[in-house]
Amino acid sequence: MAAAVAEHPRAKIAPPKVAQQKLLIDGKWLDAASGKSFETINPANGEVICRVAEGDKADIDLAVKAARKAFESGPWPKMTPSERGRLINKLADAIERHKDELAALESLDNGKPIADASTADLPLTIACYRYYAGWADKIYGQTIPFSPEFFCYTRHEPIGVVGQIIPWNFPLLMQAWKWGPALACGNTVVLKPAEQTPLTALRVAQLAQEVGFPNGVINVVPGYGPTAGAALSGHMDVDKIAFTGETGTGKIVMTAAANSNLKRVSLELGGKSPNVVFADADLDAAIEGAYFGLFFNQGQCCCAGSRLFVEEKIYDAFVDKMVAKAKSRKVGDPFDPTTEQGPQVSQEQFDRVMGYIDAGQRDGARMLLGGQRVGSRGYFIQPTIFSDVKDEMTIAREEIFGPVMSILKFKDVDEVIARGNRTFYGLAAAVWTRDISKAIRLSNALRAGTVWVNCFDVFDASAPFGGFKMSGIGRELGQYALQLYTEVKTVTVKT
Repeated sequence: MAAAVAEHPRAKIAPPKVAQQKLLIDGKWLDAASGKSFETINPANGEVICRVAEGDKADIDLAVKAARKAFESGPWPKMTPSERGRLINKLADAIERHKDELAALESLDNGKPIADASTADLPLTIACYRYYAGWADKIYGQTIPFSPEFFCYTRHEPIGVVGQIIPWNFPLLMQAWKWGPALACGNTVVLKPAEQTPLTALRVAQLAQEVGFPNGVINVVPGYGPTAGAALSGHMDVDKIAFTGETGTGKIVMTAAANSNLKRVSLELGGKSPNVVFADADLDAAIEGAYFGLFFNQGQCCCAGSRLFVEEKIYDAFVDKMVAKAKSRKVGDPFDPTTEQGPQVSQEQFDRVMGYIDAGQRDGARMLLGGQRVGSRGYFIQPTIFSDVKDEMTIAREEIFGPVMSILKFKDVDEVIARGNRTFYGLAAAVWTRDISKAIRLSNALRAGTVWVNCFDVFDASAPFGGFKMSGIGRELGQYALQLYTEVKTVTVKT
């Protein structure tokens, strides 16, 4: 993601040991009402890390009641905005103190290399909380002088109880993207982490308790989408639902919200982002950017540059250089600091990606590299590159979410704009060129929520992120995210 300044781990570390995990509801650590639990798996070897309490509708009900009580009474609604900001900053401080522990926990549960967790996920997570801590006492409305007979003003008030469902690809960071603005605005939250990666969400919730968040303000209920997720999305006493994940699931969440109480909805969904390289680009920089933009995080990024359009004049040279670079990518143990690529997050995701590799070969794309499993344990896949990819091929249309690069050829600006927009997604795009006029033209024409020029995956907590079309509703990060967690109230007083 964004270049983050942090100490790179230098020596291989041992994976942490984790005890059985419970739900956090109203400040108490509880077993699920059903008594059920599920296994969370280490994707590097397929072994069980620990068991986690499996929340469902009964637990969601308890958590929502706790969040409602905390929102309407107790210390939270009586706090000044600056006091809320100080609490969020204390949470950032706690995460920073435990950054090595949290990086290791993230690598264990998700499979991402410890180097990435340490230098990207943790610094960005801490920065996000600090950014929204600063916003807590700066959320205010306007005065509207429409008549001398009336005094009219607006208030930006918290929405209330917010349900939040986060994905497994960046568990710590997605938790921060959700909690930061929601808490800064004065809401209370019920979080359902992805069942594949619940461990860091629970640990950060524990840290939030330790720094003094009142009971019920933060509740965490691990579980499965069809049970806990559905109960949260359709709950009549949840005022807003925020979801990050796959587009098909986003439709289910939105339907549940509509069929219950018409709760507010924000969605950050999938992508099939065009990454456009022109012949006049700095070729080496474009190679580096496209390589990072696709293979980072094992290809498990919603904004991955998964449709790599290269101008025909440099197509062959670009492909040769990319294949040579990807051949040297080190795939292996996430706890080895020299590892560049870890396993896919689960057996299900491994099978999905391998299915797309098979589809690319069936459709006639040329597989120049990879396509095979790495080792016999865990969910490792070789970096894979297809050339001669056509727009109608499955690998050019559907979100793969794995280390599979599809390189397409184009002739001119008008053609690549039309083809870049030929998708129902619209999350991100990138342009590589030395011609600023061309860069601005494409940035304006491509239907995407974020366009990077001569860079890729550059994020900051101050810069909004979200999608056009079926890539989502609303914007996370920046001042824009505050709109997701506030209601605007107009007050008119006769003078």
